[in-house]
Amino acid sequence: MKCTVAFLVLSMVILMAEPGEGFVGLLFKGLYHAGKLIHGAIKRRRQRHGEEQVQEVQQDQQLQQLQQDLEDQQDLEDQEDQQDQQVQVDKRSEQFSPPFYAKIARRVA
Repeated sequence: MKCTVAFLVLSMVILMAEPGEGFVGLLFKGLYHAGKLIHGAIKRRRQRHGEEQVQEVQQDQQLQQLQQDLEDQQDLEDQEDQQDQQVQVDKRSEQFSPPFYAKIARRVA
């Protein structure tokens, strides 16, 4: 019973409001504005989420490129080390091997 009376009294207040007061218009404008705010918040969140995904993809690509560059650099260093070792082996073999003409003399004799 109390709810019915409260409903009727509030309905009378709303219906009896003068058009100049704009109570109903104020309600509709408020609802419209709240809807726009909610829609804008959802749109910004989706946009940020999309930007974050793009940033993650870019970071992954940069990481892969850095890893590839590191592997390439290590490969080059390994090749240089092998060449240096080969040069050292060649120098050692020249130091300990007899001259070429001595080898020929041994074969002839």
